[in-house]
Amino acid sequence: MMMAAVSPSDAIDPDVILSVRNLSIEVPKASGNVRLVDDVSFDVRQNEVFGIVGESGSGKSLTMLAVLGLLSHPLKIVSGSIRLRGQELTDLTFEQMRKIRGKTMSIVFQDPMTTLNPVLRVGAQIGEAVRLHNPKLNQQQIRDRVIELLSLVGIPNPQQRYHQYPNEFSGGMRQRVVIAIAMANEPDLLIADEPTTALDVTIQAQVMRVLAEVRQRTKAAMVLITHDLGLVAETADRMAVMYGGRMMESAPAGSLFSDPAHPYTAGLITSLPRVDREVGELYSIPGFVPDPANKPSGCVFHPRCAMSNGRAQCRDYKPQLAPRGTHRAVACHFSEETPAWRAAQERLMEQSVDHKRMLDATETLEPILKVSGLTKEFQVGFKFLRGSQSLKALRDISFELPRGRTLGLVGESGCGKSTLARVLLRLFEASGGNVILNGEPFMTMTGTKLRTKRRDLQVVFQDPYSSLDPRMTIHEVIAEPLRIHGRYDTNRVDELLAHVGLTPDAGKRRPPEFSGGQRQRVAIARALALNPDVLILDEAVSALDVSIQAQIINLLRNLQSKLGLTYLFISHDLSVVRHISDEVAVMYLGRIIEHGPVRRVFEHPAHPYTQALLSSIPRPDASGKQTHSRIILSGDLPNPLSPPSGCTFRTRCFRAVEECARIEPELKARTAEDHLSACLFPGNIDPRKIEALPADESLQEA
Repeated sequence: MMMAAVSPSDAIDPDVILSVRNLSIEVPKASGNVRLVDDVSFDVRQNEVFGIVGESGSGKSLTMLAVLGLLSHPLKIVSGSIRLRGQELTDLTFEQMRKIRGKTMSIVFQDPMTTLNPVLRVGAQIGEAVRLHNPKLNQQQIRDRVIELLSLVGIPNPQQRYHQYPNEFSGGMRQRVVIAIAMANEPDLLIADEPTTALDVTIQAQVMRVLAEVRQRTKAAMVLITHDLGLVAETADRMAVMYGGRMMESAPAGSLFSDPAHPYTAGLITSLPRVDREVGELYSIPGFVPDPANKPSGCVFHPRCAMSNGRAQCRDYKPQLAPRGTHRAVACHFSEETPAWRAAQERLMEQSVDHKRMLDATETLEPILKVSGLTKEFQVGFKFLRGSQSLKALRDISFELPRGRTLGLVGESGCGKSTLARVLLRLFEASGGNVILNGEPFMTMTGTKLRTKRRDLQVVFQDPYSSLDPRMTIHEVIAEPLRIHGRYDTNRVDELLAHVGLTPDAGKRRPPEFSGGQRQRVAIARALALNPDVLILDEAVSALDVSIQAQIINLLRNLQSKLGLTYLFISHDLSVVRHISDEVAVMYLGRIIEHGPVRRVFEHPAHPYTQALLSSIPRPDASGKQTHSRIILSGDLPNPLSPPSGCTFRTRCFRAVEECARIEPELKARTAEDHLSACLFPGNIDPRKIEALPADESLQEA
């Protein structure tokens, strides 16, 4: 149980691996010291997973960097205690902390590409972690330990992989290497800071399984920092919710998800898109995380809290993290009102579902975007050295997208989703196939006609931080496409800002002055400047916190209804795709392998790959633990330069038989007229109970 004060029994409890008490961190500014972490206390026990969640800027990572002794100047711990196995860490020198980091505690960072040194072999990097804390081991013993660690985290052919560089590994395998480095000396405490954020859902499932298996062997405790509520619900034993540098709530994971006591916790959970349920409009927490230098008085959450309603107690008095029942603590003046408020929000979302179903029942519309037989090949290597190979990035892509509808495009990294977007935008030239945009062939257009037609097709990219010029004002950013096409009008810029929920005064500021969610609103306004018919949204909400993500998703839905927009929504988050899309197409190795209405595909997936994707999605539920069956795919995507014969998914498929290596299935209706799939044994058909397929089964020979 998390308390604001430390008791003598807590200080000597042998089961407590990490004990943090009344931790406060400040940074000096010209106007005075700014408190970034305020009076944080928690315990992590033996063989326990302790999850910390909250929006960006809440102080999650900063707290754990303080535990590791990695706070950079001028950040400073101004009060509090950090004890690891009873040893006080705040009094240790940097050299003393070096002996503890990597030995008694270690960390797995978010991005393995920046964690690993690209010019050192993987074996040398893992070996360094072993050698630093075991100086008596010789080279052969270190090598044996490294190969043992590579095997432990599930990397095949460890003797061969020992000599390879990080760029020769996939994203999931690089993260496994980082885990191997972290677990090299079997630490008592493992800190995992967003360890799966950059990974596909299938690879995420593999990595979390590896972490669980390694922890089971070493009995290590783990602190899991993440914004993925589903992941932490299935993984953590206990959880803490942070906001504005303070602990808002702590409780066992199951209790926190089934009965959140703080309105901020309830808001985060309610705003989460769910793959196992359908709602018309997500709840979104209003406003944004406050600037640490200008925090509100009283409860730091009260300006965004729907339950506060201007109450003087919320405005004037800071609530303390106080016990509420057994094993729970809450920092809220009116936490007893949270269940009723959450129930009211759930009823509102259920009512909006009925409206969405009415829209789904409308008649079929003419396609505004028609793609048929689209292909894209890249030549890899140099022809004059006879080393050139053809990489088929897109193979026979076909679909129709009616006006005012949304097609969700999903699949693992490397399947061709973003390549398809670039081909549709004519940033890459297609190798074959046709695209009809508003009744006109788009792929054959050139010159002025192409430039004019491109107005109808616009894009919103993933990262709002890199897609906007930081030197330009917001007004100039939005006005740029209008100026290029000779259609600049200051009133039009103000109108676009209003469309995305920003005031004309926002146009005078620059992108660095805005939060990530606000920047993405600006990017959407810019994309709408030329009145496009089709918007390509390439991972447009994946970099946002769940509460801000809900705001942007609701904004996109409202703009679609108001302006009649058509969306091609590319994402690896199937929960978001379920909420925003009318139809969904699943890609694997450059090919669409399943396509149909979103409700039918998600509730009755026909292809084993789709089934695996859906089963890998973490789902928060009342128990806080996994209750659905999970299919964890083995291995990574095959090399696209030498794809498997027959069905390209067969090397990872849990239902593959001999025919799968011989025949490449055609994408066609198999389980329903409007539900296409490319599998010999769609749905729940057991291939072992079916006789060999005849040669004339209307299937393509490999």
